[in-house]
Amino acid sequence: MANKKRPTARKAHKKGPTKGSGGKGRRSLRGKGPTPKAEDRVYHPAHQRKLERERRRQGKNSGPTNELVVGRNPVIECLEAGVPALRLLVAQGTGHDERLSKAVDLATKDNVPIDEVPRFELDRRAGNTLHQGIGVEIPPYQYATPRDLLDAAHQSGEPGLVVMLDNITDPRNLGAVIRSTAAFGGHGVIIPERRTAAVTAVAWRTSAGTAARLPVARATNLNRTIKEFQKENYQVVGLEAGGDATLDDYDATTPVLLVIGSEGKGLSRLVRENCDTLLSIPTADWVESLNASVAAGAVLSEFARQRRAERRPRG
Repeated sequence: MANKKRPTARKAHKKGPTKGSGGKGRRSLRGKGPTPKAEDRVYHPAHQRKLERERRRQGKNSGPTNELVVGRNPVIECLEAGVPALRLLVAQGTGHDERLSKAVDLATKDNVPIDEVPRFELDRRAGNTLHQGIGVEIPPYQYATPRDLLDAAHQSGEPGLVVMLDNITDPRNLGAVIRSTAAFGGHGVIIPERRTAAVTAVAWRTSAGTAARLPVARATNLNRTIKEFQKENYQVVGLEAGGDATLDDYDATTPVLLVIGSEGKGLSRLVRENCDTLLSIPTADWVESLNASVAAGAVLSEFARQRRAERRPRG
């Protein structure tokens, strides 16, 4: 019997795409690896919290660490103001412009070392990528004492004008108050030792370098410091809405300690009770309150105007 021919298997011809790409898309599929943790991404808020935890942990075991002021204009302002700079950091690959050249020239003139560092290193130090490729490292701020401010005012031969901050926790507010106090002839700023904004890199930057020239003092107890100024014949004036005097009719030509609270909390109870006068700033009825640094600028400007008028020859 003749052998029957077995049917051959038919090949299946699929239409459409086949599985895989033959290795052609292997590189694109590989990707960039796993997504980094949030705390390792310099632009993420979790990274800021990580840096803050590290700073606190370091602070338990060592003294204050150096600060870093970043940004081309802030760096120039600090160098021009004579900030005690330790070194100028420039990120590798940073494009040169007039401001960068000026910062380098100022650093060279003052014998400040200039280091070129990898960009990621400046990202890490600054806590973000908004440093414009440049930063200046400065030592921890050296605080004065309230007594130092009294002595400085006495030696100036002018009526003392000192600003005290109560419940101010934003370093940008502190920097802005330092700048206004310097601009309007004040002799210094007093802050409490605890639970307050300190002169950090943010305050340095906001003060536009004036923190290098205007002394900032730390007080162990604000109420004891107030009494010390009162013994030196200072009028202690607390800023508060609805105070017993207004800026329009207050005579600020005598020594004044101006006390400013936060926009939210205002003055502490004991601080308020120890003030000689509570002063309000006339504003439009629909404006509830002013930011602490804005209020300080308005009052200090008026006090400076009165003192200029007092020195003007009468005739």
